[in-house]
Amino acid sequence: MKTLLIALLLFSLALSGCAPAPAEAAPAGFVDTGVDPEAWALVPAGEFLQGLHEHETLIDAGYEIMVTDVTREQFTRYLNEALAAGAIKMNAEGVVGYYPGDEFHAYEHEEEIKAGEWLHLPLTDPALPLSYDGASFSAPVEYANHPMTMVTWFGAKAYCEYYGWRLPSELEWEKAARGEDNRPFPWGFEIQTENANYYSSYDIFEKTFGKAGGTTPVGFYNGGVYTGYQTVDSPSPYGLYDMAGDVWQWTGDVYAKQHYRYMRGGSFQNYAYNLRVWTRNNAGPTFYSPAVGFRCAR
Repeated sequence: MKTLLIALLLFSLALSGCAPAPAEAAPAGFVDTGVDPEAWALVPAGEFLQGLHEHETLIDAGYEIMVTDVTREQFTRYLNEALAAGAIKMNAEGVVGYYPGDEFHAYEHEEEIKAGEWLHLPLTDPALPLSYDGASFSAPVEYANHPMTMVTWFGAKAYCEYYGWRLPSELEWEKAARGEDNRPFPWGFEIQTENANYYSSYDIFEKTFGKAGGTTPVGFYNGGVYTGYQTVDSPSPYGLYDMAGDVWQWTGDVYAKQHYRYMRGGSFQNYAYNLRVWTRNNAGPTFYSPAVGFRCAR
């Protein structure tokens, strides 16, 4: 029995020696990545290889897209401005705004999206990443440059349009992430834990070993070192950061005969294979989550 116990102990130690080290606790205070959330990148017109099967697809006009996801600080600024301007409203559920509705075809499983006031941001959910004091919103300073989450598709669309922008289409998003070759990830053909924030990637914001952590600041994976954690510079071919991992990103397409809206990019809750540029996710436009954000195009 004693020999068996010693053998089991040695086996356990061997396994722990092979496992990745647990990440540090989330750092206190603001983590500056040096990447500007106000920056935009130009994506030129032209063909690119779209999807898993690499169809040649034409983007017939150039466009700009945000270098990072919209941050909590940016969304807070918008909420306070738009509320003061009367562009959005508050009710018992949260922030709401008008949407003109979708054309309804009564197709199988299609849900009707009528004209009216639709939820943009819930106030009653404990995962709300902002604070509201009854008069204005504010973002915690230490997380001000993390991606804004818990925003519905209606809310993401309204943010972009308030500034004269729009949500990118799925094709625009994919070209911005992939460029013109057949790479499966924005930075290239392989993925390692220092490229992106995904499930058990062990970044400094992971809460416990083996558990999904939370968001990282926008532009975190830019080759910087944060409290001893070395990242790999991982932009897309056009210089966009976080096009894989951290949070799913809403896209703007409204497809006939369905009410679903589509997201791209994967999140901190997903395994590495879900971060490939052609991977899609979908939900109704009222969906919100701590793992869903967005960026705008123009």
